[in-house]
Amino acid sequence: MHCFSLLTENQVAHLVLNQPETMNTMNPTFWRELDDTLTKIHKDGTTRVLVISSTGKHFSAGMSLEAFGDAIAMDDQSQEGRAAIYDFLNDMQSTITKLETLRIPVIAAIQGGCIGGALDLVTACCIRYASAESFFCIQEINIGMVADIGTLQRLPKLVPLGLVKELAYTGRRLTAEQAKTHGLVNDVLDTPAQALEAAIQCAREIAEKAPIAIWGTKQAVHYARDHSVDDALRQMSLLQGVIWSNQNIAEAVLAKKERRLSTFPGLSRLNQFAESKMADHLHHW
Repeated sequence: MHCFSLLTENQVAHLVLNQPETMNTMNPTFWRELDDTLTKIHKDGTTRVLVISSTGKHFSAGMSLEAFGDAIAMDDQSQEGRAAIYDFLNDMQSTITKLETLRIPVIAAIQGGCIGGALDLVTACCIRYASAESFFCIQEINIGMVADIGTLQRLPKLVPLGLVKELAYTGRRLTAEQAKTHGLVNDVLDTPAQALEAAIQCAREIAEKAPIAIWGTKQAVHYARDHSVDDALRQMSLLQGVIWSNQNIAEAVLAKKERRLSTFPGLSRLNQFAESKMADHLHHW
């Protein structure tokens, strides 16, 4: 059974965690399917926004340690084993980072518990909506370990550092309203269905904009987050020079004047070098 369902409508992809009987825990199959799905969406170029939601009582209970079996039984008795932990975690981190580096915005609709690894996932999204009963928990500290897939690195970019330390040191739950107060979620809705509808509506609005402008905006915002203002301004000038389109601007203005939706070209499909004819040529050279 697949851990997700994926539907695309009007250029909005909707990925749904669909194993409520296990509280949508993140087992090895989950990671493989998530990585494959994000890679395909990234290369595709036709999808303009990705919405991630879940089913059942909880968004996700996080990592399923039992399901990993030998894969998670990491060797801490030798230098070689500890070095392998680095590579193992780096591989898992890279999957979550794909959410952040995806060419399109990612919106999460969260219900119930967003625990451990699930918090790693949603902090890598662009926008988050939550239902009233939702809560967030850095669960790792409660089982004797440090959160290691991205929460401790991304959460301080989203909420005050003192709050991050409180949650990370104690393993306490952060309620949906507290999450909204501190800026972790964009809005809190009464029910999971309403949270999902808010996410879908936001995605539809984004999908109406010029895809290359949305791509450039995501690039600029993330760069500005991690660099000085001066560096980010220089990057912005270079970026704008690359993506500037008189045609897109004229179309947006005309569509507004004519009270219709704009028509913009999508992003180009990405072709890996290994898939190209040049690669075949060099292989036979």
